[in-house]
Amino acid sequence: MKNFVKSALLGAAALAISTGVSMAADYPDRPIGVEVSYGAGGATDFQARIVTLPAGNEDMLGQPMYILNKPGAGGRKGWNWFATEAPKDGYMMSAYNVPHFIAQGIKGGVKYDADTFEPIANWGADPAVVIVGKDSEFNSMADLIAFAKANPGKTTTSGAGLFVGHHIAALQIEKACDCKLAFIPTKGGGAAAMKAVIAGETLAGINNLSDAARALEAGNVKILAVADLERHAFLPDTPTLKEGGLDVDNASVNFRGLMVPKGTPQDVIDKLAAQVPKMFAHKRVTQKMKQTNSPVKIMSRAEVQAMWAERKATLAELLKGL
Repeated sequence: MKNFVKSALLGAAALAISTGVSMAADYPDRPIGVEVSYGAGGATDFQARIVTLPAGNEDMLGQPMYILNKPGAGGRKGWNWFATEAPKDGYMMSAYNVPHFIAQGIKGGVKYDADTFEPIANWGADPAVVIVGKDSEFNSMADLIAFAKANPGKTTTSGAGLFVGHHIAALQIEKACDCKLAFIPTKGGGAAAMKAVIAGETLAGINNLSDAARALEAGNVKILAVADLERHAFLPDTPTLKEGGLDVDNASVNFRGLMVPKGTPQDVIDKLAAQVPKMFAHKRVTQKMKQTNSPVKIMSRAEVQAMWAERKATLAELLKGL
């Protein structure tokens, strides 16, 4: 009987393939996981929880999404797991952070690069910002840079890990000011990096605008500059690094979205690519993102593919020789 059932199932699968019937016609028929390579409470984590809220709606995916945190080593632990162990059936997605995983792939020592994953859609673009504690003597980038030049290697600066957006911004600042920061990657992602600044464990920090804006509202930090091409609507009075005299572009802006492992069935990818941007644009999502000072930038699969390629070229040049 068992052999008969097995043969019947194999026959049905073969028939479906031969007739072109989608094996993902009923996808999804159970909840979908979203691996987050950073700890609970940080910007990637809480934004992922927000943007997946409508997933279970019948006009979206019809199944809820749940978050699986795998923090460590600036995202490497989670993305290594996702690249090598995650199922390729559409039931485990991952939040991506660019430039993080692309820069890490360029530098090596990880089991992934920009070609290991398939992007689905982008939900946000979160610029890096330079922060100091509320009682810091530094009130501008000019103050911070003057100290860094007078005290080489003593400007302790926290960030979420090596070759994440925070680190990319630090490298760009060092290059632009011809000075040296003591960049300290913290365990626990952006939330831990923020705590280091608030507690006075570091003189400065580079963090996400969304995290820093919440800390600013709480009166815990001062924000000296935004690492983007223009001032941000959430912080209209905060200058860009370029306004502060530093030739720094937007290579460190943290793009966030969802991806699946390469090898996931194309019809599953197509269904996700069609529905996920609608989920990100849901009114419930956009309202909560605004309430948490989380910048929204919805991009389609094709737009993300182009962005990944552009960032790969930019970062390869920036990281050359490091």
